[in-house]
Amino acid sequence: MPHTDTYRRLIALLDDTATPYRLIDHTPEGTTETVSALRGHPVSQAAKCLVLRVKPDRRTTRHVLAVVPGDRRVDLDAIRELFAARYAGVSDAATAERLARAVPGTVLPFSFDPDLELVADPDVVTRPQLYFNAARLDRSLAVSGADYEKLARPRLAKIAGPQPQT
Repeated sequence: MPHTDTYRRLIALLDDTATPYRLIDHTPEGTTETVSALRGHPVSQAAKCLVLRVKPDRRTTRHVLAVVPGDRRVDLDAIRELFAARYAGVSDAATAERLARAVPGTVLPFSFDPDLELVADPDVVTRPQLYFNAARLDRSLAVSGADYEKLARPRLAKIAGPQPQT
């Protein structure tokens, strides 16, 4: 599925479910901190999405889409513990792009692939507004954390590293 189809699939999902959302056009950018500034919101309201490779044993590999607040890092120890795994790390770019159906920097906090398990930190769904690139570098989307949880139905688990010191 071309990446433009991922964008269209997301918009169709939102429209078909009558979910309120807002599209935000901006200069092409995929870095959470920079695009948050372009969109005009705190980094903590962004969804940072990473495709991970998790190995419960030597022969088994699972892929996980981890979603955390934009000002936090994915806690790989928490991922390993959650999946009772020997290893957890960031997937290679080609695998991530294939499973997420989006280029790095535009990965949605939704999984449209049955081989990509979606796990979100509970802090993500508590956001009044959650912002993320919409499978495009030049367009983002804002939706409430509650609506995101209702639509994406992620597995909720504490997978974000500690909150940054202010």
